[in-house]
Amino acid sequence: MITPEGGSDNIGHNGNKDIMTAITDDIARRINDAAAQMTDELVEWRRDFHRYPELGFQEYRTTVIILERLTDWGYEVLYGPDVCEADERMGLPGPDADAAAFQRALDEGADPAWLERIKDQFTGAVAIMRNGEGPTVGMRFDIDALPIHEADDDDFEPAAKGFRSEHEGTMHACGHDAHITIGLGTAKLLAEMKDSWSGTLKIIFQPAEEGVRGAKSIVAKGHLDDVDFMLAQHVDEKSQDGDICSGAGGALATTKMDVNFFGRSAHASGAPEEGRNVVPAVATAILNLYAISRHSHGPSRVNVGKVIIDGGRNIIADKAHLEIEVRGDTTETNEYMEKRARAVIKAAAAMYELEYEIVRMGESISLDSDRELMERIDAVAAELGLKAHQPNWMEASGSEDYAFMMDRVQANGGKATFIRMLTASPAGAHNRKFCVEEKVLPAGVRIFTGAAINLMPRGE
Repeated sequence: MITPEGGSDNIGHNGNKDIMTAITDDIARRINDAAAQMTDELVEWRRDFHRYPELGFQEYRTTVIILERLTDWGYEVLYGPDVCEADERMGLPGPDADAAAFQRALDEGADPAWLERIKDQFTGAVAIMRNGEGPTVGMRFDIDALPIHEADDDDFEPAAKGFRSEHEGTMHACGHDAHITIGLGTAKLLAEMKDSWSGTLKIIFQPAEEGVRGAKSIVAKGHLDDVDFMLAQHVDEKSQDGDICSGAGGALATTKMDVNFFGRSAHASGAPEEGRNVVPAVATAILNLYAISRHSHGPSRVNVGKVIIDGGRNIIADKAHLEIEVRGDTTETNEYMEKRARAVIKAAAAMYELEYEIVRMGESISLDSDRELMERIDAVAAELGLKAHQPNWMEASGSEDYAFMMDRVQANGGKATFIRMLTASPAGAHNRKFCVEEKVLPAGVRIFTGAAINLMPRGE
């Protein structure tokens, strides 16, 4: 692995040039001009992805489009089981949902040959371009949507301009349509500018970020093991003081779990003693989950988001399903919350003589960006005419499984950051009226292209 601390001794192809120096004026002009010329195409791509959103591990049409374009631009592409470690995927949709998503992609024009290569919920792609000696720069762009009904108000831009979701109940309400587009635009531009950089570029289009289900399986496949510098981004509607924020941290570690209680049904009046009722176990579990003592070292969270009980007015219910999550501001705090939650569920089942199971549906760890890499991103932004938010570190209060990728790179001695692309929106993320400003698309292509060339400079 290239040592990422910098210096001409660490990157031999760089000669005496200081690798902390931002990109040259000539390269900045080329990037800005190309991104400007690409803007209409970027808008077209983003609106198409927005119009046809797909849920995690069901992103069949999206993946096929990504693979077709990357192949056209000369990338080596990995797909299907080569993207994710099969057994490390979490929260896979059931077979009926998968079959329906696959058929819908076929009906909407996805190439059958490509679809066959990614069937069985092996969505996502890894693009690799080897361009001489130098470091390996990785990038992550997530591709899935959310189960939200999109607004159809006349003043809501997707509805007004004809690119509202065609898939009722599914929506790009977290900006991943913009993420995919920025990733593709960056891939295209860096392929066109191969004369300006030297090293290996690895772009990951990740499935199932929502519910933090996909990244860990990509890490387990080994794709991050040779990466020296790792970049990712997320659109952020919270601040308009600048175009980008070069780093983030503080994302909550989290574990998502499905809980199933199994009892015995009986007549609620005629023979209640013969039953094993799941209802009081559910009530006990919920009350005690919310009663878990918070951790003195930092914030923690617990939530029960869904409860389904099979039963009736005069029937002792014998099955219950809960969807829960815990979070903590550090991986250790989250582990504490998960351990206590598991103990609560076990005790509730034992109290009412029930069987139970806990299925891990998603997880992530905490993250923090490397300050040195953030400074380099700021320098590139200035050269490109983009305004960097100050301070250049932003608190990330949600959870993000890109943390697994950052952690692997950082553990191997590399550098990683999580960039925020700042944009206005009618509403916050995960809202039916979320919609990014389209000017964020060329801005994202500019910063990622410029950052890659800064990190993989071609020697004189």
